[in-house]
Amino acid sequence: MKLTFYKYQGTGNDFVMIDNRQNIFPKNNTKLIAQLCDRKFGIGADGLILLENHPQYDFKMVYYNSDGNESSMCGNGGRCLVAFAKQLDVISEKAKFEAVDGYHFATIDSKNIVSLQMITVDKIQVNPEYSFLNTGSPHHVALVENLKTFDVKTEGAKIRYSDLYGKAGSNVNFVNQLTTDKFAVRTYERGVEDETLSCGTGATAVAIAMHKTNKTAAKTIQIQVEGGELAVSFDEENGVYSNVFLIGPATFVFEGTIDV
Repeated sequence: MKLTFYKYQGTGNDFVMIDNRQNIFPKNNTKLIAQLCDRKFGIGADGLILLENHPQYDFKMVYYNSDGNESSMCGNGGRCLVAFAKQLDVISEKAKFEAVDGYHFATIDSKNIVSLQMITVDKIQVNPEYSFLNTGSPHHVALVENLKTFDVKTEGAKIRYSDLYGKAGSNVNFVNQLTTDKFAVRTYERGVEDETLSCGTGATAVAIAMHKTNKTAAKTIQIQVEGGELAVSFDEENGVYSNVFLIGPATFVFEGTIDV
């Protein structure tokens, strides 16, 4: 059959979007999903996202990594899905949707800047050399020197597959502090098994971890990723991070059809 798809990117984190409100997509075909995400033999993307009907909310988000497996929450993917829902006239300026980690609220402005509410974070493991927390996906956060020349893929894979995180593994973020409220981040993403230009849950994890470890007192933090800039805002009380918002652009790239 011919499958209509839409391509979106959020600070270089790119996704194949499919309107699956009619349940046309073969969701269990991991080989097909991996092929669609393949940059040589398919459309090419860090992940594939289905927009589906939901009985209570505006829509449901179903997210797959580029390896074809359904995965944990993707922040940039969620932001792009909000922009996609606007393009489909499912929403206008506000969205309520369900993802794998629960309910999300988002707003989108006329310039397609999406503010996506992330989950509340109340558990952060702080170790001398790294922090670990779950922002919808698990994230290892470590400060490093020479971030621009750092071997993210090799060092990230070592940590992702280490005994520290077992079979499930973790995403890995390497961080350099730029100013009192701005950090540069490079991320190794599990499921992609490589560095990506941006990771939304990773940017969120870095912002919270840097605040938790007293690297910044700011509650709106700028995150410079390889593909652009994001912002993360939150409230914090007694170590609990709530009203967490991931903020940044969500950009339509192109649409097309592909035989599957």
